[in-house]
Amino acid sequence: MIGALRIPLASLAICLSALPGLSAELVMVEQAGCAYCARWNAEIGPIYPKTSEGAYAPLRRVDLRGDEIETLTLERRVVFTPTFILVDDTDTELARLEGYPGEDFFWGLLEQMLQDKTGYTPAAANGG
Repeated sequence: MIGALRIPLASLAICLSALPGLSAELVMVEQAGCAYCARWNAEIGPIYPKTSEGAYAPLRRVDLRGDEIETLTLERRVVFTPTFILVDDTDTELARLEGYPGEDFFWGLLEQMLQDKTGYTPAAANGG
C-alpha cells in the first residue's frame, strides 16, 4: 500500500511546490528593551501561530543587532523595532510593517500585506 502511494504523493509535492505564494515567512526584527516588541509578544505572540496568517506565513524572530539580519535581502535597512518583514522562500523582502500599531490595526495591515504580495486568501473568504 505504501509503495502505491509514493508516486501520487511525489506528484502532489511537485505540483504544490510549483504553486506561487506558498512560501512566505513573517520576520519579526526585535531588540532587547523594545517596549512595543514586548507588547506584541503579549498581545499577538501566543495566538499568531494558531491563525490562518500564522499558518501561511510562520514567524521567524531576528535580533536587530544579530548576524541573521544580514542574510535577508532587504529593500532598506531596518531602523525601528519591531519591524515585521514579509519574505519569500529566498529571504527576499516582499513588504514590511514598521512598528506595532496595536492589536486592532495589526491584523488588518498584515492581512492586506499578505494579500497584496502573496497568494494569501483570508480564512473568512474561504468559509474557514
